[in-house]
Amino acid sequence: MRSSIFWLALPVGLISMAIASAQDKPATKKLYCWNENGQRVCSDALPAEAVTRAREEISAASGLRTAEVDRALTEEERAQAEAAKIQAQLDEAALETRRRTEQAMLLSYRSEEELRRVFNERIAIVDNNIRTARYNVVSLRDGLVSLLQTAGDRELAGQAVAAEATASIRSRHADLMRQRQLQASFERQRAELDVEIADILQRYRQMKGPAPSEGAPAPGTEPAATATPPGSA
Repeated sequence: MRSSIFWLALPVGLISMAIASAQDKPATKKLYCWNENGQRVCSDALPAEAVTRAREEISAASGLRTAEVDRALTEEERAQAEAAKIQAQLDEAALETRRRTEQAMLLSYRSEEELRRVFNERIAIVDNNIRTARYNVVSLRDGLVSLLQTAGDRELAGQAVAAEATASIRSRHADLMRQRQLQASFERQRAELDVEIADILQRYRQMKGPAPSEGAPAPGTEPAATATPPGSA
């Protein structure tokens, strides 16, 4: 009610000027620029086919870029991005868990010798796996060579190789390939174990602090003063 009375009290000229000013004030406009078929296209309206494309938004008044919008991801890209995000979270959680576990493990051993005994047990297990795999590889290879030699002799003699012998050769060859893969895997584990042991021992020493050197005085003690022989001054 008061608003109506206010406008009625204003002169007609002032009301007309206010309306004209509101109508003449331009709305904030912007330009959209994007690439289409290798060419840069700019427009004050964004067509539907360009909504998912990467674009720049530019102020029509100042000519300055006000925003930059990346292109919309495809379904496959969104799935990959989500999977990468989840994997990064899992990796971070695994790293934090490993850090806490190793810290607790390092603090639970009173000396480096106790820690090395644990590592020696792991080393013994992996080394035993490597020795077993190497033995199996040699045994399978020798058996395969014997089967191939027998089959070759029969062919040279003009005799047919039995189907059972052919199947046995193929089976022995497949077993040999699998055993070689196991051997390579065990040897890779052994190399990774060496790196892991060196890393943990280094951090163990850092947490425990430097060991006192041999012959150094104990903390808080000073070497006794040596008497100066007469006449040496």
